[in-house]
Amino acid sequence: MSARRIVAGALAGLACAAWAGAPAMDAGRHPVPAAHPRLLGTAAELRTLARQRAADYRRMAAVGRDAASDLQPRLISMALTAAIEDDAALARQAQRLVMERFVQRPIRRGHVPFGTDLALGGLVYDLCHAAWSPEERRQFHDYVNATVDANVASETHVFHNAWYGYKNWGIGVAAYATYGENPRAAAILQTLEADYRQRAAPALERAGAGGGWAEGYYIHYWLLEWLMFCEVARRCEGVDYYAAAPAFYGRRALASVFEMQPGLSDYGSRRPIPMGDGGGRRFGGDRDKALSARRILAAYFHDDPVHRAVRAFDAATPRSSVGQNAWMDFLWHDPAAPRGRLDDLGLSHHSRGPGYVYARSDWTENATHFFFKCGDRFTAHQHLDVGHFLIFKRAELAGDGGHYDEFGTAHDVNYHLRTIAHSTVLVHDPGETWPAIRGGRVTANDGGQHHAWRHHNGAAADPEDWERQRAALDIADLLAFEDRGEYLYVAGDATRAYASNKLERFTRQIVYLRPDTFVIYDQVTARKPGFRKTWLLQAMRPPMFHEDRWLMTNGPGRLIIQTLLPEAARTRLVTGEELYTVDGRAYPPGRDTGPAPACCMEVSPPAPRREDQFLHVLTAGVAGEPLTPPATWRADGDRIEVSVAGAVVRFDRRQTGGDIRVAGRERPLAARVEAER
Repeated sequence: MSARRIVAGALAGLACAAWAGAPAMDAGRHPVPAAHPRLLGTAAELRTLARQRAADYRRMAAVGRDAASDLQPRLISMALTAAIEDDAALARQAQRLVMERFVQRPIRRGHVPFGTDLALGGLVYDLCHAAWSPEERRQFHDYVNATVDANVASETHVFHNAWYGYKNWGIGVAAYATYGENPRAAAILQTLEADYRQRAAPALERAGAGGGWAEGYYIHYWLLEWLMFCEVARRCEGVDYYAAAPAFYGRRALASVFEMQPGLSDYGSRRPIPMGDGGGRRFGGDRDKALSARRILAAYFHDDPVHRAVRAFDAATPRSSVGQNAWMDFLWHDPAAPRGRLDDLGLSHHSRGPGYVYARSDWTENATHFFFKCGDRFTAHQHLDVGHFLIFKRAELAGDGGHYDEFGTAHDVNYHLRTIAHSTVLVHDPGETWPAIRGGRVTANDGGQHHAWRHHNGAAADPEDWERQRAALDIADLLAFEDRGEYLYVAGDATRAYASNKLERFTRQIVYLRPDTFVIYDQVTARKPGFRKTWLLQAMRPPMFHEDRWLMTNGPGRLIIQTLLPEAARTRLVTGEELYTVDGRAYPPGRDTGPAPACCMEVSPPAPRREDQFLHVLTAGVAGEPLTPPATWRADGDRIEVSVAGAVVRFDRRQTGGDIRVAGRERPLAARVEAER
């Protein structure tokens, strides 16, 4: 069957699909304007913007006229400048670049950024429309249609692989750019929209409810481009893609704020926390993309107090950190937009879709930051890391181990994505084996979480496919989340993430006593006493033992680590060449992707037992400051009582929950999840 017939068949099937969100998406639909430019605004609107944002415009125009600029920012900046200044020579220069770099070259297909090619070409086609001859326009139409046909089956998994950024933002932008001239543009857009309604929007609601995204750090690579398409669709045709997935879009900007580590780093940028693949350990333009994505969403939800507070947060990063990204500031940095109060953001956020909890001590740049993950499986870019946590104060303290050297390398599948590279728990069954992951051969028995996926990527194609695989992908539950100001309580059940024949129970409870103290209580029951249990902490630097505690210092930040249970626990620090060694075999990374934990701290019981309890108190602080008093604990019947930082926390040893006495008040630690704001 030809690719053209596949597209037609997809359109026929999907266009008839009923979806409950359709009326909201269609409420403001109108005909696509015939005039150009239309994707980002009319020429008059863009000229007004250039007057209002003169400094950003001058920076953008300089990028567009600099032949040394990278292709993407150069083309966008050239095209915008040409439209605003009515510069025919600059418009023709941009048009020639599109012809030479995209149209006159072989059609790109597969796992390559053909979508970006289409989008850049579409923006230049629209903004520099008069620079295209009738024959060149026809050639561009043929290029767009042929690229779409060649990639019908490319990147179809809506949970995985930056589907939006790689593919559909380009298809959609190019189709709207050529609408009314390209005879296939309308059908291409209808197919895209129907597929989004039926598969993609429900995926955003499932894996992205609350604004987090199960794919982890990868969201920073694709979200801005997809939002650009959403804005183009709203402007050109009045189609509101946001309305189909309100649980995701409505809180994505808030989750993004909580994903930023406190403090400004390289070139005034904010670094997102590492989650799954990617990680952004080195400075890159993805940080500017995260900022611009928040700006777009804050403008859309302009009357919402939370989004006005997001604007207040973003005001501390008033421009993109990469100079070539001035076009982002020109389009979306609105210093005149109303701002709210940072207090309206709260101090924590729960994204129920991916099972993420984020928290801060306050909204200063020196705040303590905490992240906890306990959610289901959706995509190959996730790791085997249920129960994992991160802690940051002045610097990364508890981090995310290994390096994303490439997808499916020996290091990737035997260390980086495995449980051993994360701050959670191992249960070692000597006979356990793992099938291939990401097409890479697994030879290491790390004692970590298993997988029984239908495909080695462990990804679902869409929500219906996820339901078919529920037995293998429904692996964890967030049992409790409550924030009472002085403290935050979170609990998760990670039992199903491990092989059922080795683990009977693993629950993790964390009480975060603001501003800096974390009480972590884990209950772990193995099927056999001989299955060795290990509690892991991925420390950014090797800790040093001082009196009764471990001290880990990373630059200006410090983490105090105290093990209360098991009694007489054995602690092992894994560093240097041994860090990436599992079962006696080394799996070093193929490349260094930036600052990563230099030590894996392993805590084990002194003797084998079926059931063990791990109780730790971690205190974040500033290097060189006096040590805080140590925590104490005692057994109180069926409860474990911990006294630390002026509070008394009691955990029930039979089940999750307990109570806490802090600031003169006693409250239960209940197995409940507060509603998302």
